[in-house]
Amino acid sequence: MILIDHKDRRPIYEQIIERFQQMILCGALQPGAPMPSVRSLAMELSLNPNTIQRAYQELERTGYIYTIKGKGSFVSETATAAANKRRQLRRELQAFTDKALLAGISSQELQGMLAECIQSSSVSTNKMGDEKYDNSDQC
Repeated sequence: MILIDHKDRRPIYEQIIERFQQMILCGALQPGAPMPSVRSLAMELSLNPNTIQRAYQELERTGYIYTIKGKGSFVSETATAAANKRRQLRRELQAFTDKALLAGISSQELQGMLAECIQSSSVSTNKMGDEKYDNSDQC
C-alpha cells in the first residue's frame, strides 16, 4: 500500500502524505472509505505512530480525510481534495514561472519548455484533453 523510500531527502510523513494523496485522487481510496488506523499503519511500516498521526493531521487539514472521534479517519470527497491540490500546484507553477522570467527566460521560451515537459511526461493524458492523469502508474 505505502512504500517509504529511506533514501528520499523528504521527511517520512511527507512521503506518506504524498502517497495517500495520489491514492485518493486516482480513486484507489474511495470517498467515505476508512483509512488504516494510526497504530496498524505504524506497525505495518515499522514507524513511530506520531509520524503517521502527523501525516493524517496534514491530510485532514488539506481536506483529503476527515476524522470522527472514536471511529477513525475516512476519505473525504475527492472534489475538495482535487481543488486543494490544483490550487497548490497553481501556486508552485506561479513561483516557478516567476523564477524563470527573472532568470531571463522569455514567455515564449517558457511556454515551449512547458510543452516539451508535457510531451516527455511519463504520465499519460487520457482525461479531457490536456489534463494529466494515469490510473495505472499512480495507484
